[in-house]
Amino acid sequence: MQNYVLSKGLISLLAALLLLPVSAFSQELSPREIMDKLEDNRRATSNSALSRMQLSTCKFGVRDGKITCAERPRVKSLESVGKGYGLDLKDTKSVAILLEPAAERGIGMLSFNYDDGARDNESWLYLSALGRVKRIASGSSDDETEPGSLFGSEFTTEDQDTGKLDEYQIKLLEETVEASREVWKIEMIPNQERARKSRYSRTVMYIDKERFIELKVEMYDRYDKEIKRLLGSRVELMNGIWIARSTTIMNLVTNRLSNMAFLEMHTGIEVPDEFLTQRTLTDAAFRETELEKLRAQIN
Repeated sequence: MQNYVLSKGLISLLAALLLLPVSAFSQELSPREIMDKLEDNRRATSNSALSRMQLSTCKFGVRDGKITCAERPRVKSLESVGKGYGLDLKDTKSVAILLEPAAERGIGMLSFNYDDGARDNESWLYLSALGRVKRIASGSSDDETEPGSLFGSEFTTEDQDTGKLDEYQIKLLEETVEASREVWKIEMIPNQERARKSRYSRTVMYIDKERFIELKVEMYDRYDKEIKRLLGSRVELMNGIWIARSTTIMNLVTNRLSNMAFLEMHTGIEVPDEFLTQRTLTDAAFRETELEKLRAQIN
């Protein structure tokens, strides 16, 4: 039998290789594959899921190098229910209902997001004080208008979109560091058709390499001026899904910001299809009865 003697240098090299993460040996991802994984992670947070969030909005300023509210923020609490549909569950239907403040309780938004670029996303807002449902815009290319706002915040329906990646030119700008994490810096430029529906001429995303979460997103207008910025923080593993429990979006034109904080997220919920319809917006008795059934699944 032939004997082999390993040198100390070779032994050290093999030991170092064994300590490398598995990702170091994996095939390098293309920009589109990175975005596909990011989108999959986003959808997982609203697929057969019930969540509670707190939404706060204020005018902001900079003090001692930190961004802070320059006024008392308006705080709202809401409950959201979502479910995946279609091929590979890439379409999402969701409904969000305001719980507080009491004066706005019952205001709700129903949203259908489609992965297929040929289908426009759809959103409806129910104003409980007026007792009617209003369809809201999914996007806008008019500088004087914004697409539908999420309950009066700086988040819009466009900012919440998923899918439709075929409508973008996706480019890896560089690999860098953001918030002490290794990230891919990805540029998304909409094609001509998508650009007509979007307020943004391009977005630049800083995506955590390990967790596929946006740590920062820069949104630019048609004059290539940054008009909005999104920051994700408090990234945690919830129900096996990486999620930024705190997401802040800053409107750099109006100097207003909104923060969405996830208080709870429960997945694996059995959500009846009828709940994700306009009836949930307009029929308070039906809505509360069905919500109690959904909540009972997590108690």
